[in-house]
Amino acid sequence: MKLATLNNGTRDGQLIVVSRDNSKAVAVKDIADTMQNALDHWDDVSLELQEVFTKLNNNEATDAFDLNTKDLLAPLPRAYQFLDGSAYLAHVERVRRARGAEMPPSFLEDPLMYQATSDSFLPAHADIAVTSEDYGIDFEAEVAVIVDDVPMAVSVEDAAKHIKLICILNDVSLRNLIPAELAKGFGFMQSKPPTSLSPFFVTPDELGDAWQDSKVHLPLHSTLNSEWFGHPEAGVDMQFNFAQLVAHAAKTRPLAAGAMIGSGTIANEDESLGSSCLAEKRVLEIINEGKATTPFMSFGDDIEIKMLSKDGNNIFGTIHNTIVKG
Repeated sequence: MKLATLNNGTRDGQLIVVSRDNSKAVAVKDIADTMQNALDHWDDVSLELQEVFTKLNNNEATDAFDLNTKDLLAPLPRAYQFLDGSAYLAHVERVRRARGAEMPPSFLEDPLMYQATSDSFLPAHADIAVTSEDYGIDFEAEVAVIVDDVPMAVSVEDAAKHIKLICILNDVSLRNLIPAELAKGFGFMQSKPPTSLSPFFVTPDELGDAWQDSKVHLPLHSTLNSEWFGHPEAGVDMQFNFAQLVAHAAKTRPLAAGAMIGSGTIANEDESLGSSCLAEKRVLEIINEGKATTPFMSFGDDIEIKMLSKDGNNIFGTIHNTIVKG
């Protein structure tokens, strides 16, 4: 099943069900008026939403309308929590190696995670407003999952059952602000502006056999200024799967329905598959050539991120952000 949020002039928008080919949609206010409402009552409404999805794909939905993704808000315009991990240790190891630091052995067993911005997710087509190019503007192509209510201290096995929806995202980073913030020992804040979400959320079953072991086994494609940047495999080199990340997040507190857990920047040991952020590419340049030559983003630059199924379907829709002066 594929869901999205139509911009109806309200802050949280109107929940809609989207056809598998992304061309048609049906508003489902009589089932759930918003994405958050659907997640709050998932066990009660998911079967009804699935029935609408089936009718829509069979051309049996009489109230279907043509869909333009520019009419959409982020699927979840604001969430109670966005917890972003760093599950791809190839990325972590390279970043640390470039500055002469080894990766602690504990990183192999204990996931990295921080509390990210969640009160204002951007639509997939939104401009990214930044006040200065000196901040070191970067994109980060990631996968994320959205859960229903998760109890505290949930097991990894049970955590997998709470994963209800999946998306991709652009987790924007201001790289030149990060070192000073981390030096304070209290995590990211100013260096993490709002994140842009894919147009659509999908249920795990929509991925077919590409969803295994709580991982998405498909490449994530990034195109920077109309040029190929990378297509690393999201299911490869992921040290911690999404069930493990959810269980880690819920170790000492419950997670409310609608909480989002990110994978961190997709990165593979195979460098030929490219990268999912500029920092990764710059680190590889430092390691291989002695210095970084690729610049961070400037005003007017654009990034496109998407994930295709094995038969070519644009599963989550396309994220296309342009950097503008805020």
